[in-house]
Amino acid sequence: MSTITGFKTSDMRFPTSKSLDGSDAMNADPDYSAAYLEVVTDSADGHSGHGFVFTIGRGNDIQVSAIKALEPMFIGKNTEELLEDMGATWKLMVHDSQFRWLGPEKGVMHMAIGAVTNALWDLKAKRAGLPLWLLLARMSPEQLADLVDYRYISDVITRDEAIEFFSAQLPGREARINHLIAEGYPAYTTSPGWLGYDDAKLTRLCKEALAEGFGQIKLKVGADLEDDKRRFRIARQVMGDDYPIAIDANQRWGVQEAIDWVSELREFDPAWIEEPTSPDDLLGHATIARGVHPIRVATGEHGANRVMFKQLMQAEAIHVVQIDAARVAGVNENIAIMLMARKMNLPVCPHAGGVGLCEAVQHLSMFDYVALSGTMEGRMIEYVDHLHEHFLDPVVIRKGRYQAPELPGASNEIYPKSRTGFEFPAGSEWRDG
Repeated sequence: MSTITGFKTSDMRFPTSKSLDGSDAMNADPDYSAAYLEVVTDSADGHSGHGFVFTIGRGNDIQVSAIKALEPMFIGKNTEELLEDMGATWKLMVHDSQFRWLGPEKGVMHMAIGAVTNALWDLKAKRAGLPLWLLLARMSPEQLADLVDYRYISDVITRDEAIEFFSAQLPGREARINHLIAEGYPAYTTSPGWLGYDDAKLTRLCKEALAEGFGQIKLKVGADLEDDKRRFRIARQVMGDDYPIAIDANQRWGVQEAIDWVSELREFDPAWIEEPTSPDDLLGHATIARGVHPIRVATGEHGANRVMFKQLMQAEAIHVVQIDAARVAGVNENIAIMLMARKMNLPVCPHAGGVGLCEAVQHLSMFDYVALSGTMEGRMIEYVDHLHEHFLDPVVIRKGRYQAPELPGASNEIYPKSRTGFEFPAGSEWRDG
């Protein structure tokens, strides 16, 4: 038996604002950051669990404090019991009456719970000697169904339906595992599309995306319409008329403004419009979806919880479901969202980039392919080529596809040297800069 002995937290920030990596119409100078967690135990195997919340700078210290506030719930708890029933462990945090008052089930505290949840999954996978995607994919339908909290979503998905969906994929599961290992999972890249890049860099990165085999790129839009048209025209000249190019407004517009702006860009045939308005305006998304049809609406990276996703789906306000590994309360809640997407026949194309989001979310998409949806058709994971060198198990992209992780764990762990070097404000990278 082992017990949880403590949480080690770090306020890590990377000065990406210097090169305008990550710049968009709403976030002009982001410093990609991670409120980082290591869950430590007294186990003889030496394994610890790693998780994080992604932010873009200021306020990261508040997120770290929220993670630290959960520590007393776990000190001295039996590690094996926590990991054995991750559905109950998730509810232990989310259903806590006093923490719940701060949300409920949204905001800084909910994301902190996600960091702890993901860290425990990392620990569970390491102990099993499997990458997280494979650990999940080989669980029984009943075990998977029991990870989900059906409160508030049982009008769309029930435990019995979840078991049916997972059971339906049992016959071809091993064949899909082998196919995934051999072929990888489709990716698209946002690297060419940051608003802070000049036209020459946009052109160069578009050419590189083609050469590297990506099946789609994405452009940030929303700051200036004529600028958007010029940049889209450049991208089309490089990529060709039939190549999928998505656009992302990062919540910039009001409802009618979104419809009008996207209509102006219709000539360039956008693959989808992402985050056209406030992530909380569910009915506004539905109005936009009708107004820009047949251009699809994609959203979800700022979706606070499974209830918001449920309502977006029910209102036919979303066509591409963009889960995020560090926005809702971790693996368990993302499985709930993927189950609802399966029920509604909607593709899941996760948001990624930032610090570690590519590393974390690849496991969810690969699990979805093997054990839930059974298909990669119309599905892809976002990829941004930033900060992967800081991770012990960084993503590997070949011919525009994510290669299946092989190391045990959830790919969340950052090198100790990077943790100390980029800790804010005392780390050497900040002092020397």
